[in-house]
Amino acid sequence: MYLLIIIINFMIDKDGYRKNVGIILCNSENKLLICKRLGEKSWQFPQGGFEENENAESAMFRELFEEVGLEKSDITILGSTNEWLKYDLPKKYQRKTNNKLCIGQKQKWFLLRLISDDSKINFANSEKPEFDSWQWVSETKPIEIVIDFKKDVYKKALEELIPIIKN
Repeated sequence: MYLLIIIINFMIDKDGYRKNVGIILCNSENKLLICKRLGEKSWQFPQGGFEENENAESAMFRELFEEVGLEKSDITILGSTNEWLKYDLPKKYQRKTNNKLCIGQKQKWFLLRLISDDSKINFANSEKPEFDSWQWVSETKPIEIVIDFKKDVYKKALEELIPIIKN
């Protein structure tokens, strides 16, 4: 039991932020993949938390496969954010785990290019799929449609990473 508490608490830092990766996937036309959350009307980029002993890149590859069915051979990494980007969760989404309050997420964002066919995108690689639909959109669309509390992080990630595909 003691070891489990350490692992869970390790994933939430001393300030209450859970380590997480965000994934911006672009196609050959520089359109971005945005996914609709299962059974909801909300859209977002794929993202997910770290597991024990993962670094940011390994967490990104695991989440990429679990959430959208893509593997290393399907993508090229174009870049990542230099710093962790943070957002706070609204109070109704904040939760305690072993007496440690998670107030938000701190994310390392990756920009990827799809080098295989988008027919490989598949949401059935997890026991609990997070998404039920996807589309390719312009670089401005995600900020328009993402939930309000994530808008600032999306804006920062896109401002830092989109110039890579424009050059």
